[in-house]
Amino acid sequence: MDIRQLKYFLAVVDHQGFNRAAEKLLIAQPSLSQTIKTLEQEAGIPLFHRVGRRAVLSEAGKALVGPARLVLRDLEAAQSAMADLKGVRSGRLELVAMPSPGIEPLTSMIATYTGLYPGMTVSADAAFTVEDVVTSVRNGSAEIGLLGSDSPIKVPDVDVIQLERQPLVLIINPQADEFGGREVLAREDLGGHRVVVSQRGSLMRTLVDDVLADGVAVEIVVEVAHRTSVLPLVLAGVGHAVMPQSWAPLARQSGLRVAGIEPVSELHVAILSRQTNLTPAARAFLEVAKGYAATHAEHER
Repeated sequence: MDIRQLKYFLAVVDHQGFNRAAEKLLIAQPSLSQTIKTLEQEAGIPLFHRVGRRAVLSEAGKALVGPARLVLRDLEAAQSAMADLKGVRSGRLELVAMPSPGIEPLTSMIATYTGLYPGMTVSADAAFTVEDVVTSVRNGSAEIGLLGSDSPIKVPDVDVIQLERQPLVLIINPQADEFGGREVLAREDLGGHRVVVSQRGSLMRTLVDDVLADGVAVEIVVEVAHRTSVLPLVLAGVGHAVMPQSWAPLARQSGLRVAGIEPVSELHVAILSRQTNLTPAARAFLEVAKGYAATHAEHER
């Protein structure tokens, strides 16, 4: 088993088939198939089940994915360390982020990071739950994870930096603004209004569900999985939306109004990383994150 075989194996996993993996790797499909066949022969067990044109992981294949990613990540760390010694500031940082933290603070941190290291490329993948982020960091598919949760998160065997707390706000279409221009609203003020919500499990949806449970007549008009759809729906006059403070600047730039909600609910934003074998690129990003956290800790005092 060698590095090339593991790289090809993960390409088939990530691209869900041999044809697309071969195109991504810029090699002939028969060459890829032969490499995987050799790997399976060395392992003594099939890694994929061939279903038509699809390649479905076997149980052995599933067990290999995490270790294979860690091996390739450690190789990247070694290569980056050697490049660092030569004064080369280029490479790739892979991270994963949930939607709201992916708006902010990720934008600010990437702006700082790419300003300090202009030769770096940042690859930001999407995750929709805390568990998705933790899994991506643990299995090595991402070095850095950015998440938001309803309380400060603690994860065994993973380093956590608490970045900031984002209060939930109401994003209002001014054309349907019946709140009298108030900057802060009580939760019961949502009664009689139409709202756009995210799916169950998010802090934003929990606030709306709690208001409904208290007997306040809020009308859920749209439930969306992709939060990038929320602001366009508010702009179209479909309804108002409860969102974290990170969305407020973009909402205001779009011509929407933002009001606070009391009692306050906060999204706790944190950054995760493996405890060992981080690439220099990832370590540099963590320094940027620590600087961001320190600055916002002073503002919250």
